Amino acid sequence: MEVADMEDIASFVKNKKERLDLKNDYVFKRIFAKPENNKELKELLEAILNIEIEKVEVKNPEITKNYTDEKLGVLDIRAQINEDTIIDIEMQVANVKRMVNRNIAYTSRLIAEDTRAGEDYRFLKKFISITILGENLLKRNTYHSISHLKFEDIEPEKQVEMGYEKEQDLLTDRIEIHYIELKKFIKKNLEMSSKISQWLWLIVGEEEKVKMASEKNKTIEKVVEDLDMMSADENERLEAYKRQINMLYDKIEKEEWKKEAREEGLQEGREEGIQQGIQQGIQQGIQQGLKQGTQIEKEKSALKMLQKGMDIQTIMEITELTEKEIEKIKKSVVK
Repeated sequence: MEVADMEDIASFVKNKKERLDLKNDYVFKRIFAKPENNKELKELLEAILNIEIEKVEVKNPEITKNYTDEKLGVLDIRAQINEDTIIDIEMQVANVKRMVNRNIAYTSRLIAEDTRAGEDYRFLKKFISITILGENLLKRNTYHSISHLKFEDIEPEKQVEMGYEKEQDLLTDRIEIHYIELKKFIKKNLEMSSKISQWLWLIVGEEEKVKMASEKNKTIEKVVEDLDMMSADENERLEAYKRQINMLYDKIEKEEWKKEAREEGLQEGREEGIQQGIQQGIQQGIQQGLKQGTQIEKEKSALKMLQKGMDIQTIMEITELTEKEIEKIKKSVVK
């Protein structure tokens, strides 16, 4: 939603019938990070990870007072499950470029923060990053992609040469990265037969699909009730709106920056092209001059040979001039 003036803001804030969007990361965190909604978060994570979870403890439930005013930053949910696993789940509907590098850097930082100096690495926790994306990121057809640190497959005949033996596919199961691309999910138009499709249709927010998911899943029905209560709160609507607008402004600023960078690049390219053209012109001029100079010298030599009575065939062999060129020189002498 692109809103430009105070009248539009007031309209959005007071329109309590319009359900807030779970794809807004502020709304997503307010719903799923609340301690009283542990069951809802647990079932969402179980659907995504396809595992059973005994316990969920959110480590960062708070949202600072002015956070929605900030253009940068991540409103993620960090939780510990089953005592030995740290999960970071984030909603990201814009700015998906370089997301892979960002996830690697962020996950590495989480590991470093959780690992104390001198700690026994046998007890290193498992770290799982989950990013739900509003835009497509990967060149894959599947809407749910899972990445691990894996060994590279090597052709059998090369394994001996390289001293390589394929004993297992995974280097470690301690790091796991999930990407869920909503556009690809919507395109597949999946039925409500699986838990993950029910939860993702809730997040997509299409009214008919949300209703169907609620009928299939009582926990989702509870989330919809919480979302409706949050949507009826003017303060919550304002915070959600501020976050959405600031994300939009951030995207516009990045687009403007890229436009300026492209224009500067084009200008530099033009200037560089002109300079290269000058240099090439000079070089070509020198080469052409040398070529012309060589031709003149050949013609002078041919003229002297003609004056001494040498035959044309011999002159051709010595100067590498054509018969036509020598005949032309001969005619100029006669004139």
